[in-house]
Amino acid sequence: MSNADARAAAADPAQSPLVIGGRVFTSRLILGTGKYKSYDLMRESLDASGAEVITVAVRRERLYNDRNESLLSFIDLSRYTILPNTAGCFSAQDAVRVARLGRELLEQLGNAGASWVKLEVLGDKKTLLPDPMGTVEATRELVKDGFNVLAYTSDDPIAALRIKEAGATSVMPAGSPIGSGQGVLNRNNILLCLELLKQGDPTFPVIVDAGVGSASDVSLAMELGADGVLLNTAVAHATNAPLMAHAMRHACIAGRQSYLAGRIARKLYASASSPWEGVISYIPGE
Repeated sequence: MSNADARAAAADPAQSPLVIGGRVFTSRLILGTGKYKSYDLMRESLDASGAEVITVAVRRERLYNDRNESLLSFIDLSRYTILPNTAGCFSAQDAVRVARLGRELLEQLGNAGASWVKLEVLGDKKTLLPDPMGTVEATRELVKDGFNVLAYTSDDPIAALRIKEAGATSVMPAGSPIGSGQGVLNRNNILLCLELLKQGDPTFPVIVDAGVGSASDVSLAMELGADGVLLNTAVAHATNAPLMAHAMRHACIAGRQSYLAGRIARKLYASASSPWEGVISYIPGE
């Protein structure tokens, strides 16, 4: 990207869109729909976030609240692309089954996300860390079945690369464990993931997913060069969810602009803002 292109992209997010599976989005923030105190609060937060893609857990019990209200009744399906996810799946077989259920549901609704899936194959219920072998297995199966797979993984660069090789449309390394709010714990691993995943294809979308706690976490992920950030709990459990969603929106844009602008190198010693060279000395009496 030339300096002029970078300046244009930084000034206007629409000039630097997120492209996944051939679809183009202005917003690089993907927001989840779970854990909100009410569906009305969820709807207000989605609007404040500026997100164009939102995730929905497919399992039927997560689509209805205790008043038997449907989550989908509170989502403008003409505005958002639904990214169904396989949250709560602990085997490749279960994840594939749930993904197919999600596709069937969205096909009935006529939503553009019908052939998409956010793939989660978890290893255990305590850490909610991904099962790398199960994720690769499910990715291969779903790709053969015509899905665009956006796969959640750990920040292990080799595991991330194997998922890409299995045919994933996007790989989504975790900043830290799901819902932990710890932010990006290992920025070097995220950088390695970005390097390996983008070798030979700099446009391959890499999205940091999970562990975000605040707007600064989103900004950091974007400054590292991530193509987008996916989050849920940091907004849904915030004291003021819509305000936090608004903050995440701007942090995502600011982080992308900072990355495109190119940060200065870190130095051990100070560097004067006003250089000493060329300063005219004045000694009284001379």
